[in-house]
Amino acid sequence: MAFNHKILLIMNSDIKAEPTGELQIRTLAMPADTNPAGDIFGGWVLSQMDVAGGIAARDCAKGRVVTVAVDTMTFHLPVFVGDIVCCYTGILKTGRSSISVNIQAWALRSETMERVLVTEGIYTYVAIDNDRKPRALKP
Repeated sequence: MAFNHKILLIMNSDIKAEPTGELQIRTLAMPADTNPAGDIFGGWVLSQMDVAGGIAARDCAKGRVVTVAVDTMTFHLPVFVGDIVCCYTGILKTGRSSISVNIQAWALRSETMERVLVTEGIYTYVAIDNDRKPRALKP
C-alpha cells in the first residue's frame, strides 16, 4: 500500500501548489451541476473557466470579446458538490485581435477547505466591434 501511495505522490508532484494569475470568479458547486456519477460535470467547470477568461480578456481588450477556441484542457481532479470553485487567469499573449488566457480552476474542498488544482487550460478570445467583426486591440 505504501508503494502505491508513493506513486500517487510522484504523479501529483508536478501539480502546482499555489494558484497563478488573478482571481476572477468564485462560485459554489451545487447538486444541480452533477453528472450521472454524482461529481460536478466537467462542462460546468469549463463554462466557469470560460466566464473567468472572458472577464480577463474583456479587460485586456477594453471591450467586447468572444471565445474562439479552447486550446488545451487538463482535468486533474474531480470537483465535488459543496466545493468552492475559484478561477484564476493570466494573459499569455496577444495578437492583432486575439488574446490567449491561461485559466486555472482550483477547488476549496467543502469539509477540509484544502485548496487543490482541479482543471487548467488555455482559451483564446477575439476582440470584436459592434458589428461582431474582429477589431484590433487597443494599446
